[in-house]
Amino acid sequence: MQACGDCHLLNFGLFATPERNLIFDINDFDETLPAPWEWDVKRLAVSFVVAARDNHLTDRQTKAATVECARAYRVRLREYSKMSPLEVWYDRLDAQTIVDMAPNAKIRKLREELVAKAQQRIGDYLYPKISGEVGGRRRLIDQPPVLFHHSAKGFATIVRDALAAYRTSLPDERRVLFDRYRLEDIAVKAVGIGSVGTRCFVGLFFSAENNPLLLQFKEAGPSVLEPFAGKSLYENNGQRVVTGQRLMQSASDIFLGWTHARTGRHFYVRQLRDMKMSAQIDGASAAQFMLYAELCGRTLAHAHAKSGDAATISGYLGKSDAFDQAIGAFALAYADQNEKDHAALVAAVKAGRIKAVIKGPEAA
Repeated sequence: MQACGDCHLLNFGLFATPERNLIFDINDFDETLPAPWEWDVKRLAVSFVVAARDNHLTDRQTKAATVECARAYRVRLREYSKMSPLEVWYDRLDAQTIVDMAPNAKIRKLREELVAKAQQRIGDYLYPKISGEVGGRRRLIDQPPVLFHHSAKGFATIVRDALAAYRTSLPDERRVLFDRYRLEDIAVKAVGIGSVGTRCFVGLFFSAENNPLLLQFKEAGPSVLEPFAGKSLYENNGQRVVTGQRLMQSASDIFLGWTHARTGRHFYVRQLRDMKMSAQIDGASAAQFMLYAELCGRTLAHAHAKSGDAATISGYLGKSDAFDQAIGAFALAYADQNEKDHAALVAAVKAGRIKAVIKGPEAA
């Protein structure tokens, strides 16, 4: 089935559907590729262990969260196995359902506050923060090293060609919508964590009535799963990302598309932070980890059921908790190895076998 490829707990969150409703779903598909379903489950379970340990939870509390994640995946997948393909495709975990699932008034209030905050982050909420008047025209404000303009010769031509290619990736009716906007400015946007080193641009567009639109053009390279799961069917890795996202998400951005540059680099396109909101993991309690694990497990089950055979996987998993416990044990063992690997890295740096730039308290 279609695998996320980078299925960890921070790659889930709230975002807006084309109808402007808030749903909870996976929101990162840079590594998506058809692959074995259990890879996503294991990746997700291990991420809960790493995050829980970082919050100083006990291994007993940590394993309980991973087991709950696997249980929620297994149980929800069994429910999907009894639905028609259309029922599965139309299903979604919306914000109100998440609020209603809260086990008590305190958790309900926290979820209501998170939803309210996400609803304020509409597509143009960033516009006043990153733009300003320059020579009577609206421009993106340089904020190096996070946001800055590209001054290479011929860049304007590269952008024009890339926009034309992006336009052809959109369905006909979306092209009509896109054609109502003109490009006013474009700047380089620095990206972090796993995307460090990849190209990313922010485009500022305006309609005839000067309504703003912010689009992000993010570089897409080959999936990290390719050496193990096979090469993508798509020559353009931006198309690989977009297709996987549409297959796995309950609803996707209306401007989702792909393009390429003369340099041969591939990109996918989407609105910049349209009502996106991730859960606050730092400082979360054991009870909060359990609740979040249930949401992520349910959501992953839906993503897999859309592109795969839920009945076959459900039949393999069965009705007992054998799978849940196995995933919990695997996640703890993998997290142990993760800590050993990091300790070996630190030792290698101290011994001078590896050079590293250290920032923060350690630098002192």
